[in-house]
Amino acid sequence: MNVISERVVNLNKNLKPRFYIKQLDEHLWIYVGNDYKKYYSPHLHIEFEPQENGETKVKGLFGPDPGLWTLFMFLHFVVAGIFIIFGVFAYSNWSLEQPFAIHIAVMSLMVIAWFSLYFIARSNRKKGMPQAHQLEGVLNKLLEGGN
Repeated sequence: MNVISERVVNLNKNLKPRFYIKQLDEHLWIYVGNDYKKYYSPHLHIEFEPQENGETKVKGLFGPDPGLWTLFMFLHFVVAGIFIIFGVFAYSNWSLEQPFAIHIAVMSLMVIAWFSLYFIARSNRKKGMPQAHQLEGVLNKLLEGGN
């Protein structure tokens, strides 16, 4: 792990401002630099797992910007909450034989909102794919020992 730490320090100097790397124990995070960052820019989380045979297993996971992910999760919870609340209202009005068409309409709008959030997320992932490949290139440089 010391070899990787040295490589991280050297590579971090050479990559700024395009990319930057954070390290904590056996974890690395590779980010797109602030000047090149878009709202859909991914980051790469790397975990090094020492194996019993002396080798090291490298695991990587691409993820969205934490702020954007939090916003999307918040929106999903809001949409789900509205859907459930209006579902309860629709059932109550139906059981009381009151009009409930507006509640069903709002629930339908929430389903459309869910699908919209899904397609927006897919679009953002597609837009971030070139930067994900660049992050993978940084990881390959790190593992190969290049600068």
